[in-house]
Amino acid sequence: MPKPLATIPRRTSLPPQDPMRYEPTAARPVRGKARRMEHHMDIQPHWHSWGQLVFSITGAVRVSAQGESGDSTYIVPPSRAVWIPAGVVHAVTAIEQADLRTLYLHESAVQALGTEADWAVCRVLDVTPLLRELVLQMAVEPDPAPAAGDQARERAIGALILDELRRARSVQLGLPMPREGRLRRLCEAMLDQPLRHADIEGWAAEAATSPRTLSRWFSEELGTSYGQWRQQLLLAKALSMAARKQPMRLIAAELGYASPSAFSAMVTRAVGMPPSRFFAEA
Repeated sequence: MPKPLATIPRRTSLPPQDPMRYEPTAARPVRGKARRMEHHMDIQPHWHSWGQLVFSITGAVRVSAQGESGDSTYIVPPSRAVWIPAGVVHAVTAIEQADLRTLYLHESAVQALGTEADWAVCRVLDVTPLLRELVLQMAVEPDPAPAAGDQARERAIGALILDELRRARSVQLGLPMPREGRLRRLCEAMLDQPLRHADIEGWAAEAATSPRTLSRWFSEELGTSYGQWRQQLLLAKALSMAARKQPMRLIAAELGYASPSAFSAMVTRAVGMPPSRFFAEA
C-alpha cells in the first residue's frame, strides 16, 4: 500500500548558506559559491536582491521558484542551469548527491547580458563545456575580497561567463506547480517518486478523488493535461539519468517503459527527435 500524501517522509532542510558573504558588488559583479548536497537535502525557500544561476557539477537538483504567473519546478541535470532573477523566492532540493554551484550576478552584470525581458523571468539554459569550466575556475571563498591579482582574475573569468550566458540556449524543462491544495501535494509526491503509480487511476486514488476530477484539476490549475505534465517530468528524469551515462535500455526500464523502443517513441513524440540525438544535444 502506498503511503498517504501527508505521510511522505520529510527531507533534511537547511537554511541558505550566509548569502550576504557572497554578495556581488559593482567591483565584484560575478561571485561564485559551492555547496555539497546529500541526497534529499533541501535549501529552504529564500530570495536575493541579485540575479542567480544555479546548476550542479555532478548529480541532479530540483529548483522550485515562485513567479507572478505561478510556481514552477525545474529538474536540472549537470548539462542544464536555472536562471533566477532578483527577488524571486526559490528553493533547491538534491535529487541525488550533488556538487552544487551558484553564480551571483550584480545588477550591472545582469544589464550586460542584454535584453532585459529575457532575464526578468526564470529560464533553463544549456551549460556548455566552456561555461562549466569557467564556473569551476571561479573563486568560491566568501568575503573578504581577494588580493588584487586574484580579483583581476575573478573579473576576467566573470566577463567570459557573461559572454557564455549571452550565447546560452534556452530549453523548456520547467514543470508548472499549483500553489496549494491537494494537487500541490500530489505534484510534489510525483516529483519525489514519479513511478509510484503507473497511471492516473493510481494517483487519483492516492489523492482520494476520481481520475476525471484529477484531469480537471490539471487542466484548470496548470493549463496542461495530466499526461503532458507527467511526460515532462519523465523527460527531465531521463535527462538526469543520461547525464550519468546510463544506457538507454536502463533509462527506459527505470521510467516504466516495457521496451527501449516504446521509450524512444515517447521521446520522439515529445521533442521531435529520437532520444539518441536529444540526449547527445543535452
